[in-house]
Amino acid sequence: MEQATPTVVSPKLRKKKTLNQGYWQKYGVFYLMMAPALIVLIINNYIPMVGSIIAFKKITYESRSFIENFVNGQWVGWKNFEVLFKTSDAWRITRNTVLYNIVFIILNLIIGVGVALLYNMMRNRRLAKFHQSVMFLPFFLSWVVVSYLVYAFLNPQLGIMNNLVLDWFGVEDVNWYADTKWWPVILPILNTWKGIGYYAVFYLAAIISIDKEYYEAATIDGASKTRQVMSITLPMIRPIIITLTMLQIGKIFYADFGMFFNVTRNAGALYETTLVIDTYVYQGFLVSGNIGLSSAAGFYQAVVGFLLVFGSNMIIRRISKDDALF
Repeated sequence: MEQATPTVVSPKLRKKKTLNQGYWQKYGVFYLMMAPALIVLIINNYIPMVGSIIAFKKITYESRSFIENFVNGQWVGWKNFEVLFKTSDAWRITRNTVLYNIVFIILNLIIGVGVALLYNMMRNRRLAKFHQSVMFLPFFLSWVVVSYLVYAFLNPQLGIMNNLVLDWFGVEDVNWYADTKWWPVILPILNTWKGIGYYAVFYLAAIISIDKEYYEAATIDGASKTRQVMSITLPMIRPIIITLTMLQIGKIFYADFGMFFNVTRNAGALYETTLVIDTYVYQGFLVSGNIGLSSAAGFYQAVVGFLLVFGSNMIIRRISKDDALF
């Protein structure tokens, strides 16, 4: 009777299996901890991406439900995009969205770093903590609440600006919700006021983590405070500056719907300077009912934002490989 030949496992395969077992024993618990957040991310961010096909379909509600339109709707290819880009709205919403976000990014960077530097120089730490809390408070306010505060200032009949400030200087009243020229100034001020505490905290944390020996050596060499900031502080916090700027560049085609819709009270007279991609999608989806067109605008927004992230990261990677995100 022949004996069964024992299975011979190569040392290389045995080593690989041992390494795999050791890897999961060591890191398996971290994957388990990550699982809930990963599931939420997939459900909230990736599964809804299937809805992007609506941008390439004709959606009608005469005889079909939304599910029937989604599954059996007529494919129209790039027709929704053609309709979008043939209108003047495409240029207007793109211009407004991009220009506002460029201004927001610049203000958040310059003022955020400046405020963090001022906080870091405050000698009274309790007073510094109080100021940080006060500056961070607006970040938690809803844009609905902020819109009522703004309306209290800008109400044409009863607002503080017309009845107190402008009257004090002898200036004629302004119909703020019908005059477009003021909003490219008002919106950046509000965005900075509400969000600057958020960015200042990040920059301040990076500044605090810098080794004090650098400043001591610079002081011994006779470097002024300005020189220390330019030669030590800013170069040392460059990674966090690049990271936060990259995250904002990735959203340069996304406007804060709460701000542009609520603060402006969705006034049609202001659309020339306040209509952005997000509010345009809302108008197309819920007001005019043109789901295909609004989906095309949303798809256009997502694709360009995705390309901007990779493009800006590629530029940073060429300049400084260590500072790139990926």
